Amino acid sequence: MSNRAQKLVDNKIASKKVMVFSKKFCPFCSMAKDVFRKYLGKELDASDYEVLEIDGENDCDQIQDYLGTMTGQSTVPRVFINGKCIGGGTETDKLHRQGKLKTLLN
Repeated sequence: MSNRAQKLVDNKIASKKVMVFSKKFCPFCSMAKDVFRKYLGKELDASDYEVLEIDGENDCDQIQDYLGTMTGQSTVPRVFINGKCIGGGTETDKLHRQGKLKTLLN
């Protein structure tokens, strides 16, 4: 695992209220991003939200490996709110439908 990948992931998570590690053509990634679009400008300021499309990164595999080490899952998306991994697309959508995501964002 590259030191750059680890630093990148750690810095991104620390710098944003909501950090999503994603791949452009992943349907579960799209699901998570669609959920967060509903909160932008309301409970979630755009400056507090970032999506990193890791398939555009040279060290994509190392980023995914490090996310797996951190969270126990190397699949994307990996969604972090206030530094804590809440899971992937299915979990994000479920929290939204249960009304719990709004609470996590406040």
